[in-house]
Amino acid sequence: MTPDGNATNTLPLVVSTPAELRTITARLLRAAPYAEVTVPPSLGLVPTMGGLHEGHAELVRTARDANSVVVVSIFVNPLQFGDPADLRRYPRTLDADLRLLAGCGVDVVLVPSVETMYPGGEPQVRVSAGRMGEVFEGASRPGHFDGMLTVVSKLLNLGLPAADAAYRAYFGEKDAQQLALVRRMVLDLNLPVDIRGVPIVRDADGLALSSRNRFLEPAERRAALVLSRVLAGLRERAAQGEPLDLASARAEVAAEEHVELDYLEVVDPASFMPLPGTGDAGHSAAEGDGGGRALAVVAARVGAVRLIDNTVLHRPDGGAAGTADD
Repeated sequence: MTPDGNATNTLPLVVSTPAELRTITARLLRAAPYAEVTVPPSLGLVPTMGGLHEGHAELVRTARDANSVVVVSIFVNPLQFGDPADLRRYPRTLDADLRLLAGCGVDVVLVPSVETMYPGGEPQVRVSAGRMGEVFEGASRPGHFDGMLTVVSKLLNLGLPAADAAYRAYFGEKDAQQLALVRRMVLDLNLPVDIRGVPIVRDADGLALSSRNRFLEPAERRAALVLSRVLAGLRERAAQGEPLDLASARAEVAAEEHVELDYLEVVDPASFMPLPGTGDAGHSAAEGDGGGRALAVVAARVGAVRLIDNTVLHRPDGGAAGTADD
């Protein structure tokens, strides 16, 4: 990154230990090379598991625009994988990841080993996701969110800057349940970090970007478009004040070749509890997160690849859309 805020193609500095990270970020914050961005200096952290794509780049660019120093972590967290084969299959593309990050102006990339993150072996003390972590993705992937919150809590602590610097961490809104749980963890544990959500990035055909999209065969990729198509239909019906008719939406997904539906539901985006319907009107008395929003969430297996997606629903009166009888 240059002083005028332009990204360079220089590879970011790569570190592997917490001590290195603390030393370098402290020095960068003291130098405050981009002090015009934010006063006091601030650190923006973007936790990732690698396999980076344009969606991750948008997270980093958002962090770069708002912070003096930007740190990205790349760590494939074994605690998040219930299936060892899924862990082995997760893409590890460090060289390509670093090139992408260089174009976004990242200052430091933390690439720790499993031994560094879990120095005593598999951790005995973990963060529990509670009830919210047992539904939807948590029901389909037991233990996933406990593992995610455990590593995110560690990464947030590792990135914690000096007391005179602001601290923000950035997560994609595509992983909406993950984002809700991270926000709740920060609230419940009084962690000194501001969690920022960044909107979903989609390909031109509407498919939400994912590190797993690369595993889709061409026919499966075409079939996967039913997810964004159905969500767009729900969003339009909500905006028009029409019943959402989730039963028909689920049937449309289930009828697509190569696609096996896991769930399609409308939830409160803060609690991830399903929002009840009110019959033919198709609207809920519930107000979602209090901001007049509801969230339609979907997950399906397309071929051998599990995909998730979501969209915010708004009623014409500004309230949260509910479901029709289904």
